[in-house]
Amino acid sequence: MKFAHDIIIKPMISEKTMDGIPEGRYTFQVAKDANKIEIKKAVEEIFDVTVEKVTTMNYIGKMKRQGRTEGRRPSFKKAIVVLKKGSKPIEFFEGMV
Repeated sequence: MKFAHDIIIKPMISEKTMDGIPEGRYTFQVAKDANKIEIKKAVEEIFDVTVEKVTTMNYIGKMKRQGRTEGRRPSFKKAIVVLKKGSKPIEFFEGMV
């Protein structure tokens, strides 16, 4: 059994994600094995909001070099959560807009 805080890893904050907040669009880094239904339930449970739609994207980590040493950035999964019109906003993001 997965818990809500195991599915939602952290919010993703950038200029592009901040532009979506007034429309009720929030971006989170989520567990790689989580599906859209689990993400929707986790966001509704943690933030007490109503989710309309969830879009997910898998990112493959890029190869990086430092001198002769090669490494790879970690891969991750990102979810864009759209709230329903009548739903209250997520309070965590309120001071950032």
